[in-house]
Amino acid sequence: MSTVSYRGVLTHGEPHKALTKGRKRGVGRNADGRITMRHKGGGHKRVSRDVDFAYDKIGIPARVETIEYDPYRSGFIGLVCYRDGERRYMLLPKKVRPGDTLLTSENAPLTPGNRLPLHKIPVGTFVYNVEILPKSGAKLVRSAGVFAEVIAQADGYASLRLPSTEVRKIPDRAFASIGEVSNEEYKLRNIGKAGRSRWLGIRPTVRGTAMNPVDHPHGGGEGRQGRGLRRAKSLWGKPTGKGQKTRTPKKYSNPFIVSRRRVGKKRKETSQ
Repeated sequence: MSTVSYRGVLTHGEPHKALTKGRKRGVGRNADGRITMRHKGGGHKRVSRDVDFAYDKIGIPARVETIEYDPYRSGFIGLVCYRDGERRYMLLPKKVRPGDTLLTSENAPLTPGNRLPLHKIPVGTFVYNVEILPKSGAKLVRSAGVFAEVIAQADGYASLRLPSTEVRKIPDRAFASIGEVSNEEYKLRNIGKAGRSRWLGIRPTVRGTAMNPVDHPHGGGEGRQGRGLRRAKSLWGKPTGKGQKTRTPKKYSNPFIVSRRRVGKKRKETSQ
């Protein structure tokens, strides 16, 4: 089992109470109480932090006061105090420390944590907290250690290479934050034991090949068997895993995708 070393990184333990609230966890159930996502439930009790992804305080500098842990996300968050006295939580990038100043503005410097419209960000810059549409709030690139790269600017759009290797066009009036999301060691952790998965709210998963034929398309056979199918299937017979395409053919965002994400061996070769 391995964990992220928080000592020397986090500066505060208890969250800012005015920005916390209780949250009922869905544990994989929809509004009718039916399980729509299996293997979720239990887990340690959590306190939800109200993290600001709207970034609607334009032109008002904010000073970072603390770096804190958030149980609902993988990156670190920070309590910032704006010059007008308001405090909010923000998702922090690497290399930002307490006392640093962050700014959301069209003319903000190109330093980690500052937010600018994409048309003001040079090609080759790493960004995170990317809006899909102007003033819609940060939606893309929010996990620990990830970043998107601005690779082109043309015809009112900026082309970004996302962490999934997909290249996507975003309106260049949309805002994005400079830098990479903090806690880059998160991907190196090893859960290590079943109990730790239960603390995280992850329930056990039974392999389809270990089931009976009536319970799963991969089930049955004497002893250990191959699946006997050309493509892997889910419990409901839909293609799954190993690079199977599951995207809706006529999805609304298809015109904005310049290059589809690479999967399987192709993606591994790209990362090397």
